[in-house]
Amino acid sequence: MEELGLVSELPINRFTDFGAYLGLASGDEVLLPQGYLTGDEKEGDLIEVFVYTDSEDRPVAVTERPLAYLDDFAVLEVKHKTSFGAFLDWGLPKDLFLPNSEMGKEMKEGDKVLVKVCIDNKTNRLIGVGKYAGFLDPAPEEFTTGLPLTGLIFDKTDLGFKVLVEDQFEGLLYKNEVFEKIEIGETRTVYIKKRREDGKLDLLLLPPNRTKYDDGAEKILKILESKGSLKLHDKSAPEEIKAELGMSKKHFKQSIGQLYKARKILILPDGIVLNSTN
Repeated sequence: MEELGLVSELPINRFTDFGAYLGLASGDEVLLPQGYLTGDEKEGDLIEVFVYTDSEDRPVAVTERPLAYLDDFAVLEVKHKTSFGAFLDWGLPKDLFLPNSEMGKEMKEGDKVLVKVCIDNKTNRLIGVGKYAGFLDPAPEEFTTGLPLTGLIFDKTDLGFKVLVEDQFEGLLYKNEVFEKIEIGETRTVYIKKRREDGKLDLLLLPPNRTKYDDGAEKILKILESKGSLKLHDKSAPEEIKAELGMSKKHFKQSIGQLYKARKILILPDGIVLNSTN
């Protein structure tokens, strides 16, 4: 079934007491349960649905969206652990099953784990695969120091945080080089510090040689790097600053003072902006 694990736009073939049967590319049908219908649909209408399998491993269509589709990587929380595997919360009524044979490590309820959504060839149902290494490639040799990439934080070890880079490579943020709170499952821009001989990457949260400021100044700087400006200044009301940044006015003034002295920002009458000349 080519629609399994994906979002597809499917036509309504017919209605029953249980819902609507939608036509698949193969000529077969899949049920969209009654609870997903508004009552305004008619035969021939196209409906955008996600197709997976229900608790009895029958194909079913839903209008909800999972946290990950077929062939996607995602960090998902373990809802239930059993003797034969784990069930992961992926945002749908039926949890995603991770068999023991596909677990990359021991886990317990509440853990967040990296999996790839795959089709189990034996049962033809969607499963999570925690043995991720076989899906990854060595980083290209032309990856140079300072290159910005997208990274998914997926595990914490004694050395630091493991990162899935661009859904294709593995990297590491060393804990002695992480100076802010990061969460498992968080997506960050990361920078290459070094490509190791095994093709894995040593990573940084800041570009190499970039000065590290205190937490408040870093927060403001990241907002400015993203938006270009911030409509706050040293005359702004404390309540305004608290609502926007979650910090006191005193902390805000100290932070922008540090950035101003470093010539990273300009303080204007109506706010602050990045100093483009620096």
